[in-house]
Amino acid sequence: MILASASPRRRELLGVFERTFSVEPADIDESRQDGEAADDYVIRIALGKALTVANRHPDKYVLGSDTAVVLDGEPLGKPVDADHARTMLRRLSGRSHEVLSAVALVCPDGRRLQRLSTTEVEFDLLSERWIERYVVSGDPMDKAGAYGIQNQAGIWIRRISGSYSGVVGLPLFETGALLREAGLLE
Repeated sequence: MILASASPRRRELLGVFERTFSVEPADIDESRQDGEAADDYVIRIALGKALTVANRHPDKYVLGSDTAVVLDGEPLGKPVDADHARTMLRRLSGRSHEVLSAVALVCPDGRRLQRLSTTEVEFDLLSERWIERYVVSGDPMDKAGAYGIQNQAGIWIRRISGSYSGVVGLPLFETGALLREAGLLE
């Protein structure tokens, strides 16, 4: 099996299945299409990553995943710079938002399996001082919504309803369901 992702968090989470796998990131355009719903977007990107790598390795199972932080129906994406990260964190402060995490498995026999995890996350009010320190740490810069729940931002999460691992970047339940459906897990 190949994980079509450069994310160390996804690599670590996939490791809980105790399967041997390699990692080969997929370089695809992750732009959202006009009018595309957030759930359709993350599923399309997860499948696109898996298909890109599967085209190079047609005899392998390839797993792709994508995560989006969605506020008021708008996927926030990854911050482009520190100011953008600050703006995202201010928007999330004291509010609930959704984290959508899609996982797709392309099988050697041509099957394309996919699942979607939806989690509601609520932040407490974030202080400007903390936002500044967090942004300076660099942690928000490669993460959807400018935060990682498994790091410093987790201390500000008031409530989560859904999949913690999905918020981190690879929903374990949905991934396990795909692996079972493909016959790779009992």
